[in-house]
Amino acid sequence: MRKYLIAGLLVWMPLGITFLVVRAIVDFLDRSLLLLPQAYQPDNLIGFHIPGFGVVLAVVMVLTTGMIVANLLGRRIVAAWESLLARIPVVRNLYAGIKQVLEAVLAADGKSFRKVLLIEYPRKGVWSLAFMTSDDLGEVQEKTAGDVVSVFIPTTPNPTSGFVLMVQRAEVIEMDMTVEEGLKMIISMGVVVPKFNKDKLINSVKVDKS
Repeated sequence: MRKYLIAGLLVWMPLGITFLVVRAIVDFLDRSLLLLPQAYQPDNLIGFHIPGFGVVLAVVMVLTTGMIVANLLGRRIVAAWESLLARIPVVRNLYAGIKQVLEAVLAADGKSFRKVLLIEYPRKGVWSLAFMTSDDLGEVQEKTAGDVVSVFIPTTPNPTSGFVLMVQRAEVIEMDMTVEEGLKMIISMGVVVPKFNKDKLINSVKVDKS
């Protein structure tokens, strides 16, 4: 009975949690329909509610905004908008910080959150998974007189919080696993371990030695 119960939970719990998360996201995005005039809202046009129209509207809004700001006129509009925000004491710091983080993470050629690292933390002999966030640390790089990288160590099971450390590049081990695999391992508290190809490691060692 215990085996059957666990087998059933492994089928239904992931499905149920996935459904609840997706529904919460869809319900949140459906609120964007309130931006439309009441007469043009889908619920009033067709007479009943269909989940997902908000997702379509959000995607269209983001794509349209991207198309507008990609040209010269759009960039001038954004520059004028940011110039206005820069005059508001609290808002300017918050807006600038959020924008810098998103630009670093979402940039196609950026290095943030592209590599999974293994570092000895919180003490020697104890290893933690981390993500490299930057290898260009400016003043930190100069004053430490070494090749330093910035890493983010997420907490378990909530990876949105954690610690930012500056460590010597020689003291980190670069992993072959992807960022998605690293996040799965952290969120699952080490239960979900990505597959590792030992032959690939042996071949790379042979190449290095040659």
